Amino acid sequence: MPTILTGAPLRRSVLSIALGCIVSAGSIAAAPGNTPQALAQVRDTALQSDWAYARLADMTDLIGPRLSGSAGAAAAVQQVANTMRQLGATVTLQPVKVPHWVRGVETAEIVDYAGRPQGVSQRVVLTALGGSGATPAAGLTAPLIIVKSLEELKARAPEVKGAIVLIDTPFDQEMAERGLAGVTYGQGSRSRFLGPKAAADLGAAAALVRSVGGANFRIPHAGATGLEDNKRIPAAAVTVEDALLIGRLAARGPMKMHLTLTPQNLPEADSYNVIADWPGTDKADEVVVVSGHLDSWDLATGAHDDGAGVVAAMGVVETLKKLDYRPRRTIRVIAWMNEENGGRGGQAYFEVHKQALGKQYAAIEMDSGAGRPFGIKASVGPKAEKLFTPLLAALQPMGAHAFTRRDALGTGDLHRLETGGVPSFEPLVDSHSYFHYHHTPADTLDKVDPDNLKRNVALMSSLAWFLANIDGEIGRAPEQGE
Repeated sequence: MPTILTGAPLRRSVLSIALGCIVSAGSIAAAPGNTPQALAQVRDTALQSDWAYARLADMTDLIGPRLSGSAGAAAAVQQVANTMRQLGATVTLQPVKVPHWVRGVETAEIVDYAGRPQGVSQRVVLTALGGSGATPAAGLTAPLIIVKSLEELKARAPEVKGAIVLIDTPFDQEMAERGLAGVTYGQGSRSRFLGPKAAADLGAAAALVRSVGGANFRIPHAGATGLEDNKRIPAAAVTVEDALLIGRLAARGPMKMHLTLTPQNLPEADSYNVIADWPGTDKADEVVVVSGHLDSWDLATGAHDDGAGVVAAMGVVETLKKLDYRPRRTIRVIAWMNEENGGRGGQAYFEVHKQALGKQYAAIEMDSGAGRPFGIKASVGPKAEKLFTPLLAALQPMGAHAFTRRDALGTGDLHRLETGGVPSFEPLVDSHSYFHYHHTPADTLDKVDPDNLKRNVALMSSLAWFLANIDGEIGRAPEQGE
């Protein structure tokens, strides 16, 4: 691995009281392993700590937005690295080349529509999407059309050329309220990522998408696009309310929009993954990754997405340090860079380790917000589920003992490791309101419930400790042929 810099009031649960577990200062020499007492102590130590929330306040209030290539992203790298060094972890900064995109002016008006009173126009609230191209400085005016899907976009190709096209894919909040937020987000994000490129290929003047989120407070949701060099048309997300307005006006007749977007795609920038190791004992060469992504969109402070994931991962080491616990396998905290608009951090780590993936024993990522955790999602084989019974028993007192097995999780930064055979895990959290704030100016510290963050740290710490001490292999579905 290329190395640039190295260096070294929730109440106690009924179960913990019953166990009466006490950990001595000498537990480094004799690690307690996955005993019920040790798992309960890890859980309860995390549940009683405000450390992670304080670190999230440092990240969001002192730094703020952390889009790749920005000064905020660079400051966050140093902040996390310094904090982990203070805990006694071995810290490495892994170099990553990242996109450097900056937004500029972003305004829009519907300047012509059927029934428009003289001198009146309709302002549209929007935000440029990552990778968007720019309009002329004075903006552009073009016909505005609306389609409901990528399939309709292609079917209306002759109308798309030279037009501003709105791809209007609704976010189904009812699905989100019933535990299927990720499914409906996937539908919308597909339109957001693929739609602008498809519109560019058809000769559109610009592409708009309906914001992907469930809270309709006329706030736009940012996100990445699949636009490529030499075909970077202007692309933006409009608020749900404005998408609905455009739909109503389209029913009345033709429209025109004046759009101004002046983002810049600058040369790639130097950045880093922050890697902090809490070394193991007899299996120190095997690694359990526990992680979140450090970058955020530039509209807000990325408290849920994904500052909470980073500080929860950091909190694993803080918890074990308090207990003076050393795992058998090395627990590796990673703050990934550039998950939002490129995934370069996850790719860089995979490239370094792809020839020795057997040493990557397991990997955990938290990137679905800091809602209340109800359990764990895991890409392990059906026969492996029974191995986690002791862990789930330890998580039961905090109501986080559900276990959901999938062949693949496909998380943002771990999917390459997972495809390569590394079992992957993530907290199973309540995300019904997560997409109210996701990628918006409203993703701020006040939206994170401190007690729920503690619960996530407790789950992550318990899971990481359990994986770092379990005997044998846990396997995963494709390897087991089930």
